[in-house]
Amino acid sequence: MQIVRDHQFTTPRDRGAAAAIGNFDGVHLGHMAVIDLTRGRAAEIGAPLGVVTFEPHPREYFAPAARPFRLTGPEARANRLAKLGVDILYQLNFNAAMAALTPEGFAAEVLRDGLGLRHAVVGSDFCFGKDRAGNVQDLKRFGAAMGFGVTVADMVTAGETRVSSTAIRQALSEGRPRDAKALLGHWHRIEGPVIGGEQRGRDLGYPTANMSIDGLHPPRFGVYAVLVDVLDGPHAGAYHGAASLGVRPMFGENRANLETYLFDFAGDLYGAHLSVALVEFLRPEEKFASIEALIARMEADCARARAVLEAL
Repeated sequence: MQIVRDHQFTTPRDRGAAAAIGNFDGVHLGHMAVIDLTRGRAAEIGAPLGVVTFEPHPREYFAPAARPFRLTGPEARANRLAKLGVDILYQLNFNAAMAALTPEGFAAEVLRDGLGLRHAVVGSDFCFGKDRAGNVQDLKRFGAAMGFGVTVADMVTAGETRVSSTAIRQALSEGRPRDAKALLGHWHRIEGPVIGGEQRGRDLGYPTANMSIDGLHPPRFGVYAVLVDVLDGPHAGAYHGAASLGVRPMFGENRANLETYLFDFAGDLYGAHLSVALVEFLRPEEKFASIEALIARMEADCARARAVLEAL
């Protein structure tokens, strides 16, 4: 998948796509429906399949001190879009100049002049331009005048629940990863490099791969059964495991992170990139009376996680 980061410096091979436009946080079922609709339009007109999104997320740009809300960082989002067969990801820099564009200015300077889109597909609640002043009817009007087609996708529901990043965050906050999966269309994954830790897990007989969750919406803290993909390096492959997400209250106040124990694994994962899927919430974080009690509970957690994952 080709990634374009600036609409002002495109080449002919970057232009002429049929593209879905949005933030695509989590790449959930609603996003996939928009992308599938775009795929159909791209095939009809013989254009590459594109996605237009923004980095940082506009919400992060306008409220940098707000509580983290993202389901996926840019790397994880790009990985998911690549798996969906997207040809060009326009991951555009959202800055002061972009934020100041009027709706018509965005359509003209970004979509027409910068990216040369042949067709745009958006959700029915899509808003754009300064102060989110533009809506889908405006985009249709601009497209007709500027030479690109516009298709508006209907909202998607799962049962009686409208598919949205907000609903997915709620499910994760409540420790309901299977409900989140029903809205996402895939397991919620935390992706990133393995970072150095304090090696307490190794001392306890459960060496873990530590990962930062900085900038991401934190799911409910506790222990999970997980599916783990090691994405690179000599140990690349798929594994089962158990993971602790949180601040490790047994050992004082700590920065929240994800510590994953891979079953039946031996090797060094430092620096490798992992994708950890949360499958089932097993229990909240606890502070135990002794190290021995902690180890006994970890043994029970791993046994339960193995049973959960073997039943998938």
